[in-house]
Amino acid sequence: MDLFTAEPELLPIPIEDGELYFMQQLPLPVDNAEVMQRLLDETAWKAETIFLFGREVAQPRLSAWYGAARYTYSGRTFEPLPFTPLQLEIKRAVEAASGRRFNSLLLNYYRNEQDSMGFHSDDEPELGPQPAIASVSFGDTRTFILKHKKQAKTVKLDLTDGSFLLMAGMLQHCWRHGINKERKPRGARINLTFRLI
Repeated sequence: MDLFTAEPELLPIPIEDGELYFMQQLPLPVDNAEVMQRLLDETAWKAETIFLFGREVAQPRLSAWYGAARYTYSGRTFEPLPFTPLQLEIKRAVEAASGRRFNSLLLNYYRNEQDSMGFHSDDEPELGPQPAIASVSFGDTRTFILKHKKQAKTVKLDLTDGSFLLMAGMLQHCWRHGINKERKPRGARINLTFRLI
């Protein structure tokens, strides 16, 4: 079997207003530990700030923006750096697994259990009316939480080392997602989210 043609498993979500796909291990030519170390070493990590409720606050994680297009969210515009060779390898694997094309990449580095991602939707106009967001995780497991915007529905997924998640369809319009801080000690985690701008 050609690993690069493996299909991601369609995960059921409680209501039919979005598409969510999951693969336990994204097929890559390099093992997860090497990918993690290279991403730590080769990425231009920054401690970014965003505007929240009218004031500038530090994001509780490090991040970096790569690819072909600038991106604006939370009152900030991020200029891209060119893809690295490793990022291009991962991008090819993501496109093969998802059957979709991507031109931009946001990387987030969660250093420990205190780093997090607030609840949000990736629904900026430059992503289009039904954006597809492809996510790949390396390092320690963190719980990814989806909350419905209008109903009392929640979905939780453990994003493990090497796992692949695809959000598509109306999901960004109907759900918010995030990663909470945790009390249990956690090691480093890097998440890559590919998108088409």
